[in-house]
Amino acid sequence: MAIKNAFYAQSGGVTAVINASACGVIQTARKHPEAIGTVYAGRNGIIGALREELIDTNEESEETIAALMHTPGGAFGSCRYKLKNFTENKREYERLIEVFQAHNIGYFFYNGGGDSQDTAFKVSQLADRMGYPITCIGVPKTVDNDLPFTDCCPGFGSVAKYIATSTLEASLDIKSMCESSTKVFILEVMGRHAGWIAASGGLAGQGEGEPPHVILFPEIPFDRDAFLKRVEHCVENYGYCVVVASEGAQYEDGRFLADAGSKDAFGHTQLGGVAPALANMTKQALGYKYHWAVADYLQRAARHIGSATDVEQAYAVGKAAVEMAIAGKQALMPTIVREQSRPYRWHIGEANLSDVANQEKKMPIHFITDDGFGITQDCRDYLEPLIHGESFPPFENGLPKVAKIQGVLAEKKLKTSFDI
Repeated sequence: MAIKNAFYAQSGGVTAVINASACGVIQTARKHPEAIGTVYAGRNGIIGALREELIDTNEESEETIAALMHTPGGAFGSCRYKLKNFTENKREYERLIEVFQAHNIGYFFYNGGGDSQDTAFKVSQLADRMGYPITCIGVPKTVDNDLPFTDCCPGFGSVAKYIATSTLEASLDIKSMCESSTKVFILEVMGRHAGWIAASGGLAGQGEGEPPHVILFPEIPFDRDAFLKRVEHCVENYGYCVVVASEGAQYEDGRFLADAGSKDAFGHTQLGGVAPALANMTKQALGYKYHWAVADYLQRAARHIGSATDVEQAYAVGKAAVEMAIAGKQALMPTIVREQSRPYRWHIGEANLSDVANQEKKMPIHFITDDGFGITQDCRDYLEPLIHGESFPPFENGLPKVAKIQGVLAEKKLKTSFDI
């Protein structure tokens, strides 16, 4: 039987370590030339497959592929593009088959979150629905840490480390200035429906009076009066108040505090602006001088302070995906299984793509304090191992040294194009 090639692509919001997963996929495939031929990377995710824009990773040196381990962003380009159902747009799937057949692709590795695992699952059904056999494995990734069936998600540990560190450092700044200047600092972090990233800010301090004094979770309905009362209490008793707010903070009726009024390709509400909204609310009600910041892309691009645990796990799921495919497994996603927290031990497990697709794992209620503004010891025990260890990139001329992908495209073999 002829050796099949592989298609790998990155999808959704990128992370500080998604390229480590790419490294795991490509290096592992290169170690098994008897099973996998060329690894083609889709330029800009699944769009690269539809447009027949396939990056030939054989054109990248071993050194460049290895450098993906310490390079943030998506080296091959990512996308927010959701495949429709077979019945809605059969032409998309026909196009995928045309491209896969033209380039002898028999393996599909899709690196992303819940929506991406849905795409991977749909592709895995090509054999049954359209007669094209392909081995399909999802590769987990999401800073939101909201994929089910896995203890944590590659990408989250590094964001958590960045947010915890930033909260600690900014708190020292505010504390030193609060007597005659800023009283309230609000840090807005990512997390649409799950408060994992906001919770990580809680690692910055322990005990009464230590910042962050307020954490706002999507899982806890926002109560304006309770929030303002807590802020006032902190300023009066500690001199200042540090707030870590999830972008997904919402009122009891489901309205987001920061609904920007638009939606992305997956139908998700575009969020942003919870920090200034809270700051203005505080100023109007209490009169305190404030500062706010939005971590935005900085939190998910901060590879310079990446968690060593996160980097190791990101590589491991990429490696495991290839090993699963070679072993003949189908429609699975590698998972991280926690054996114990102290000392932290874990191993790779697996979950069915059909179970993972489009699911979200929210914060357990016992991870949130009774007042709704902090994290419990159980939450701290869960989070701490995920930010452990430093994995600094090499530096050159004072800046992190990153991989520079040539991005050589394979020659197109189809005469037709495909409009997205």
